[in-house]
Amino acid sequence: MSVETVMNQPIAIEDMVPVTILTGFLGAGKTTLLKRILTEYHGNRIAVIENEFGPESIDNELLIQDSDEQIIELSNGCICCTVRGDLMRTLNDLRARREAGTIKFERIIIETTGMANPGPVCQTFFMDDEIAEYYRLDAVITVVDAKHGMQTLDDQEEAQKQVGFADRILISKKDLVTDVEYEALRRRLVQINPRVAIDAVHFGEANITQLLEMSGFNLNTILDIDPAFLSADHPDAAQAHDHHDHGHDHDHDHSQCGHDHSHDHDHHHAPHDDTIGAFVFKSNKPFDPERLEEFLGGVVQVYGPDLLRYKGILYMKGLNRRMLFQGVHMMMGAEPGKPWAATEKKTTKMVFIGRKLPQEIFTQGLEQCLAR
Repeated sequence: MSVETVMNQPIAIEDMVPVTILTGFLGAGKTTLLKRILTEYHGNRIAVIENEFGPESIDNELLIQDSDEQIIELSNGCICCTVRGDLMRTLNDLRARREAGTIKFERIIIETTGMANPGPVCQTFFMDDEIAEYYRLDAVITVVDAKHGMQTLDDQEEAQKQVGFADRILISKKDLVTDVEYEALRRRLVQINPRVAIDAVHFGEANITQLLEMSGFNLNTILDIDPAFLSADHPDAAQAHDHHDHGHDHDHDHSQCGHDHSHDHDHHHAPHDDTIGAFVFKSNKPFDPERLEEFLGGVVQVYGPDLLRYKGILYMKGLNRRMLFQGVHMMMGAEPGKPWAATEKKTTKMVFIGRKLPQEIFTQGLEQCLAR
């Protein structure tokens, strides 16, 4: 597969500075978490970048207000940066100071506002060569308020985007809701983003290091899909069926596309009328590399602005190893994964998360790309 690999970096991944994007609902607890990072002696030297700041800004509470200095070192070894200019310029400035030895940090956290779409921040790490060669986007963490999460998802599409982009969701204030309310919120989050890891947390006790090591943007990680999203015998399956969710495994002949193939794909429509949603494509037949490249290239050109995250393990004709594939909006990357084991069932598994994506067009197009 010759898809241009914009996500591959020219230096060893272990030498790159990992970056976590922290986003979340207004009032969900981002500021509380960041205060801990910037004040506690947790043993990590972290640069926290406030991409935008408002009435709950960190530097309004911890630093001298109206300071002309954008980068301030704190007593616990962390650094706080306020981005009053361009994010790329701030990242390059941090790199220059780090290489000069004037500041020290091992990783970066970028905070976005509660109303922000994380997409443009993610794209920063793939659009600029100097940033892409030095920084490694590790993961997007989204903080969700258990008490007001449902209402926020109903009212704000940007909140749905924050869930769709997330590699990990931290649910705060679980103690303010019943178990039934919490499980309903969790199911909704999984419907929007089936590949996300979800944890209920108390920020006063959360382990900072465990929150940061995700490798969600590493192509060498497995494709994470919540098992409940694909399980036909999940306890919520009956309820899901009432909302017209259906998944199926089948072998059949597509006479209109001239090839036999065995595949299964899942169709899910959340009970809530969420703009952001997800679906999974699976197939036991290999892809034709040229047809797949042409189709995916067309898809990102047409639907790129509405594609939040897409990721997959691909079974390709003529290759003895899996291909690992993912993208953000119109930025798409692929690279070889580990070889298929002799006893391993070769299969494709892809998840697409986005805004009002035409699932049937995607599914039919991918089926047309299977080897004949």
